Amino acid sequence: MLKHLWQLIFCLILFHASLVRAQDLQGSKQRFVLHSNALEGNLIGDSPDREVSVYLPPSYTKDTTKSYPVLYLLHGYTDSDSKWFGFENHWINFPRLIDSVITAGSCQEMIVVMPNAYNTFKGSFYSSSLTIGDWETFVTEELVTYIDDHYRTLASRDSRGLAGHSMGGYGTIRLGMKFPDIYSSIYLLSPCCMSTNSFDNDGLRKNTQAVTQKEQIADQPFFVSAALALAAAWAPDPDKSPLFLDLPFDDGGSIDDIQNKFAANAILNMVDQYIYNLTRLENIGMDAGMQDYGIHDDTRHLHEILDESGVNHLYESYEGNHVNKIAERITRKMLPFFSENLKFN
Repeated sequence: MLKHLWQLIFCLILFHASLVRAQDLQGSKQRFVLHSNALEGNLIGDSPDREVSVYLPPSYTKDTTKSYPVLYLLHGYTDSDSKWFGFENHWINFPRLIDSVITAGSCQEMIVVMPNAYNTFKGSFYSSSLTIGDWETFVTEELVTYIDDHYRTLASRDSRGLAGHSMGGYGTIRLGMKFPDIYSSIYLLSPCCMSTNSFDNDGLRKNTQAVTQKEQIADQPFFVSAALALAAAWAPDPDKSPLFLDLPFDDGGSIDDIQNKFAANAILNMVDQYIYNLTRLENIGMDAGMQDYGIHDDTRHLHEILDESGVNHLYESYEGNHVNKIAERITRKMLPFFSENLKFN
């Protein structure tokens, strides 16, 4: 009887210890507003005060002598930092995901930062124009400087990573290849917008041209607002009030001069100019689901270009569409990738 009692007590001790450990391995999240000089004066009138969500790892508040690497994470089109960080119900909850892999021991502790890139056009594409503001400078300079100044970071490129999904994947390769002195490692999850869009759908053209006021954009379907967002990012026109953009088509068909501006921002068209910069990155990872039509083929094409150019990188193709395996890819691939490749001391 006494033996069974001691076995029960021992099991209760182990159970309590596991509960304590689970609590110890829960990080915390914060959200603040950062004023951006780079976004001031954008023609569409979006606020230069941008929300930023931050994940702090479990030991951050307990060990005040410890500093951490930082992963900058970029959300997709129509998404926001608030949705990804669980301040709203959404298809993904990033803090829960990273807590789970830290608890499982497959990821070291790191700070993760996500700026809110949702704007009048439902997404900035992390690009720079007179219409939407200088998002490249905001993300790569102002945000990084603020985080290093206000959090206990390992403030060097070797301890700084960049990743993103969809529009965020586009932003990751765009910023990663332009600013190799800021980040050492990048990871693209189902990156969009890497090839030139022909906009050959008559209905899409008609519906997009019908949007003539800023207030109409919020109610537009995905592809109409996306066409406007790309035009605002890549074909700004300060003389075209009130949207301040040029569409790459009209009733007569494509407009070559504007279509060329879109093509100039397609990653597969511009990557050759940045091969040297990509070789300076320590680690590059990318993946896309085989049922993510268009995006899968473009990601594989980028992989082939990097292979032919001798740029060391990781590429994987998997069964999945644009969103249904992203949580799994983050926990099984992306976070372990940065845990292995960023410097933690």
